Amino acid sequence: MTNLSWQHSYAKLGAPYVAQADPEPATRPSWLAWNESLAESLGLPQTWRHSEIALEALAGNSLLDGSEPIATVYAGHQFGQYNPQLGDGRAILLGEWEKPGGDIVDIQLKGAGQTPYSRGGDGRSPVGPVVREYLLSEAMHALGVPTTRALAAVATGDKVYRNSVEPGAVLTRVASSHLRVGSLQYFAMTQGGDGLGEVVNYIVRRHYPEFIEALDENTPATRAQVLLEQVTRRIAALVAHWQSLGFIHGVMNTDNMLLCGETVDYGPCAFMDEFDNDAVFSAIDTQGRYRYANQPGVAHWNMSVFASCLLPILHENQDQSVAIAQAVVDEFPRWYTEAYQARLALKFGLDAFRPDDQALIDDFYKTLCNDRLDYTLAHRWLTEVATQSTHQSPIESLFNASEGLTDWLQEWQHRREKNRADTAESLRAMQRANPVVIPRNHQVARAIAAAENGDNTPLLACYERWQTPFDWQTDDSDWAAGPSDQERITRTFCGT
Repeated sequence: MTNLSWQHSYAKLGAPYVAQADPEPATRPSWLAWNESLAESLGLPQTWRHSEIALEALAGNSLLDGSEPIATVYAGHQFGQYNPQLGDGRAILLGEWEKPGGDIVDIQLKGAGQTPYSRGGDGRSPVGPVVREYLLSEAMHALGVPTTRALAAVATGDKVYRNSVEPGAVLTRVASSHLRVGSLQYFAMTQGGDGLGEVVNYIVRRHYPEFIEALDENTPATRAQVLLEQVTRRIAALVAHWQSLGFIHGVMNTDNMLLCGETVDYGPCAFMDEFDNDAVFSAIDTQGRYRYANQPGVAHWNMSVFASCLLPILHENQDQSVAIAQAVVDEFPRWYTEAYQARLALKFGLDAFRPDDQALIDDFYKTLCNDRLDYTLAHRWLTEVATQSTHQSPIESLFNASEGLTDWLQEWQHRREKNRADTAESLRAMQRANPVVIPRNHQVARAIAAAENGDNTPLLACYERWQTPFDWQTDDSDWAAGPSDQERITRTFCGT
């Protein structure tokens, strides 16, 4: 890989922002998965892709030409409790890669060994979390959700010791950047403000330069205000997108919220099957802090923590600084609600979300909950009803509408008759808002179990099918089906 495509702008900030961290070699590396479409979009050299040289480098056995491996430091609130220093404990940033067209992304190895921030851990990852993140992040991308990406998954041939002995693996993760709310928290809270201005300037220059260029004045205060507003807007829109798909992140700590607005860290995450506002899958979320219904509120809380980090910069007068921060944070509920209602309008085939629509949609979800109906299939059934294609798809064999839902249907159809927008366009939008397939927990678990035993076929099949989630395909009577009682997964695990 050519030196010309690598940059190391964050590494140049030096200590205490980063520390050198070389990957640890793997004993017998082998491919679990390779993402050729992502490699193409990154502009990686053709001869390098999926080669033995790439395998050795992405397993940690050799350094890529031009890379300068580092780990970054950050802090974070974990389940509401502040940890003053976390950092990349099992992730090593190779550098920033320039894509064709000039966009810059981070390329990172996750599970490649210890770093100065491992806090006594081994820095390794079992196969399970690597497979889960590879599949979930790429499925989320196909669903249109802002997310980190997965370039490769490599088995190391080494053992990882958790509750049991497990095979090890390394994920190659790509992100617009890995800087997070916790990155600011470390300098604002742990370091008492030392280094905060530099990291704020860096983030704004990297992710929000167009907003700064539009300002008449470019001061630390205006840069901080731009950062606060734009990150808060992005996180509001991101969580609204999660909610519209029934996605539960599982560990919405402040150190797991990227300032670029992408989903990161697919540890104990899950898509729910039957609709449940209180759905929790994470085995470590014993109090349900990050349950489905709580995600918008947690994101709002996280943004208030983020705002508090910027108080020393927003204005020289403390009261004014608080007022500026509060004004932005108070907008979160509105920005989230507008984003979520816009997605609901698409999902229900409406021209727009009107005030009277709230009761209609609330009744729909109450019915799903009371009758224990599948979230994804219920929305897709509505789509097939709207397009009059129930007999041309497998939906009738996959989803049985309850009496309550069929009663509700008449009210919904009456509402759709009042649409002012073009019907054909609203139907196309509805089809693109309601997936046929999602990464079902039991399907992910099956792919993990097979990969742990050396069989990558289910992993590759899942990846392939989830690349086109909105269209029916052959065998979707299996792919789109919810789990049987024996297949149902109620707990997911982080893997650290």
